[in-house]
Amino acid sequence: MDDKNLMEGILLLEKGVCDLYVHGTMESPTSNVHQAFSQALSESLCMQDTLYDKMAAKGWYPTDRAEMTKLQAVKKKFQSAQG
Repeated sequence: MDDKNLMEGILLLEKGVCDLYVHGTMESPTSNVHQAFSQALSESLCMQDTLYDKMAAKGWYPTDRAEMTKLQAVKKKFQSAQG
Protein backbone atom coordinates (compact mmCIF):
# COMPACT_ATOMS: atom_id res chain seq x y z
CA MET A 1 0.00 0.00 0.00
CA ASP A 2 1.42 3.39 -0.96
CA ASP A 3 1.43 6.52 1.18
CA LYS A 4 -1.51 8.10 -0.64
CA ASN A 5 -3.79 5.10 -0.06
CA LEU A 6 -2.66 4.86 3.54
CA MET A 7 -3.43 8.54 4.17
CA GLU A 8 -6.82 8.21 2.44
CA GLY A 9 -7.66 5.26 4.69
CA ILE A 10 -6.63 7.11 7.83
CA LEU A 11 -8.63 10.18 6.78
CA LEU A 12 -11.74 8.08 6.16
CA LEU A 13 -11.37 6.43 9.57
CA GLU A 14 -10.90 9.81 11.21
CA LYS A 15 -14.05 11.14 9.55
CA GLY A 16 -15.96 8.13 10.88
CA VAL A 17 -14.61 8.71 14.37
CA CYS A 18 -15.70 12.36 14.20
CA ASP A 19 -19.22 11.24 13.28
CA LEU A 20 -19.32 8.93 16.30
CA TYR A 21 -18.02 11.64 18.61
CA VAL A 22 -20.60 14.14 17.34
CA HIS A 23 -23.41 11.74 18.16
CA GLY A 24 -21.83 10.85 21.48
CA THR A 25 -21.62 14.53 22.36
CA MET A 26 -25.24 15.20 21.41
CA GLU A 27 -26.58 12.15 23.25
CA SER A 28 -24.46 12.45 26.40
CA PRO A 29 -26.48 11.77 29.55
CA THR A 30 -24.19 13.76 31.87
CA SER A 31 -21.94 16.77 31.64
CA ASN A 32 -18.84 14.64 32.30
CA VAL A 33 -19.65 12.31 29.40
CA HIS A 34 -20.53 15.30 27.22
CA GLN A 35 -17.20 16.95 28.02
CA ALA A 36 -15.26 13.75 27.27
CA PHE A 37 -16.93 13.31 23.88
CA SER A 38 -16.61 17.01 23.09
CA GLN A 39 -12.87 16.99 23.85
CA ALA A 40 -12.36 13.82 21.82
CA LEU A 41 -14.26 15.40 18.92
CA SER A 42 -12.13 18.53 19.06
CA GLU A 43 -8.91 16.50 19.01
CA SER A 44 -10.20 14.29 16.20
CA LEU A 45 -11.17 17.32 14.10
CA CYS A 46 -7.66 18.70 14.54
CA MET A 47 -6.18 15.38 13.37
CA GLN A 48 -8.54 15.35 10.40
CA ASP A 49 -7.51 18.89 9.47
CA THR A 50 -3.82 18.00 9.71
CA LEU A 51 -4.32 14.93 7.51
CA TYR A 52 -6.23 16.98 4.94
CA ASP A 53 -3.52 19.68 4.89
CA LYS A 54 -0.77 17.11 4.35
CA MET A 55 -2.72 15.36 1.60
CA ALA A 56 -3.59 18.65 -0.12
CA ALA A 57 0.05 19.76 0.01
CA LYS A 58 1.03 16.60 -1.86
CA GLY A 59 -1.78 17.05 -4.39
CA TRP A 60 -3.60 13.97 -3.10
CA TYR A 61 -6.78 15.81 -2.18
CA PRO A 62 -7.54 18.19 -5.01
CA THR A 63 -10.40 20.62 -4.64
CA ASP A 64 -12.16 22.72 -7.23
CA ARG A 65 -13.12 26.31 -6.60
CA ALA A 66 -16.85 26.87 -6.74
CA GLU A 67 -18.08 29.21 -9.44
CA MET A 68 -19.42 32.47 -8.03
CA THR A 69 -22.57 32.24 -10.16
CA LYS A 70 -23.40 28.84 -8.67
CA LEU A 71 -22.80 30.12 -5.14
CA GLN A 72 -25.05 33.10 -5.74
CA ALA A 73 -27.80 30.85 -7.17
CA VAL A 74 -27.73 28.61 -4.09
CA LYS A 75 -27.70 31.62 -1.76
CA LYS A 76 -30.69 33.13 -3.57
CA LYS A 77 -32.57 29.82 -3.44
CA PHE A 78 -32.18 29.49 0.32
CA GLN A 79 -32.90 33.15 1.01
CA SER A 80 -36.19 32.88 -0.86
CA ALA A 81 -37.05 29.67 1.02
CA GLN A 82 -36.64 31.47 4.36
CA GLY A 83 -38.78 34.42 3.37
